[in-house]
Amino acid sequence: KHMNRPLDGIRVVALEQYMSGPYCSMLLADAGAEVIKIERPGLGDPRRSIPPFAEKGEKKKAGGFMAYNRNKKSLALNIGPDSGKKVFLDLVEKADVVVENLRPGSVDKMGMGYDTLKKINPELIYAAISGFGRLDGFKGPDSHRPAFDIVAEAMSGIMNLVGYDDKPPSWTIYGMADIYSGLCTAYGIMQALFMRERTGKGQFVDSSMLDNMISLNERMVMLYSITGLEPKRGRLKHLFPRGAFPCKDGYIALNIPDDLVWARLCRVLEREDLIQDEKSKTGTARASNSDKLTPIIENWMKERTREKAENILNKNGVPVGPVYTARDVFESKQVQARKSLVDIDDPKVGLHQFARTPIHLSAAPEIPARPAPELGQDTEEILSTLLGYAEEKINELQKNEIIQIYQG
Repeated sequence: KHMNRPLDGIRVVALEQYMSGPYCSMLLADAGAEVIKIERPGLGDPRRSIPPFAEKGEKKKAGGFMAYNRNKKSLALNIGPDSGKKVFLDLVEKADVVVENLRPGSVDKMGMGYDTLKKINPELIYAAISGFGRLDGFKGPDSHRPAFDIVAEAMSGIMNLVGYDDKPPSWTIYGMADIYSGLCTAYGIMQALFMRERTGKGQFVDSSMLDNMISLNERMVMLYSITGLEPKRGRLKHLFPRGAFPCKDGYIALNIPDDLVWARLCRVLEREDLIQDEKSKTGTARASNSDKLTPIIENWMKERTREKAENILNKNGVPVGPVYTARDVFESKQVQARKSLVDIDDPKVGLHQFARTPIHLSAAPEIPARPAPELGQDTEEILSTLLGYAEEKINELQKNEIIQIYQG
């Protein structure tokens, strides 16, 4: 019996650019949805021109674009003029979901916001990703502002906790707020699809990057709410050791959450005297005496390779892991066994690997691996097959530069 991906038969129209929208709709595409990505003729998604590029002979393709746009179709359409708007509205009539992350207010100004679209298609789920949220009743002084990922990291309190106490706050990884917002939005869309099964109605899914990052920073919220204390970056008051410790050939990540695991570590270090010592028997004591304890741990680590240290500690009930570089991740047997990296074979630039959607489902087949589309690759097929436009009509739209058809 042919098994389906979970979202087979769901059609998504993606009015998206850069990272958060594209990552969200890629998750839906990986789950089996038909995703129609709307791009500006001529330019396309800005990420099409941002390096690094995969190159093969004369041909090149932007890595960032390839990474977030697999399993999608590309419709090159100018939605500004009325005739382009009409194509968009025809498409929405046949869609289940719209994912949109354009600048706040821009679609409403064009008369293509949720209020307009739900009249055409009451079952439509409209998911909007913005910096600060767009749902009426939840608007704040910042709602109109656009935002890049680093702004959401900063305003959620996350940035203040990253780095060391004697250095300025630091960002985490490039694009984390975008990627996490894409994930949260996909989760919101799944909830809305599930509700639609019961009510038959669509709804507006309002995803704010700031809200998403605050939810990720829930420990800070809990600590401040319960104790009134603001956690500080670089040092934990109740916990030690926690961090990366240097071995012969790289680093090991070590976390000692309680006194039981501390005792196991002391036995491995052959320093059982530290188990009951007043200066190290509790997390708080260890944290205030970290200057004395750090060299003891480091000296043991420095005599061993990452692999050796990892094996000894894990065998003795101290869960640790090596701090991997990019190459380590690609070479890891665990990563390979989990198929965490997917092979995407692009007809233009060849085979490359990208991060797989997380989560395996036991009753669904493996995710599809179609390469990111060329600009306007599916324009003709969508207009003629899905929307039933006659050839003359398509030719006229092309002549007026409302659409672009990929010539190959």
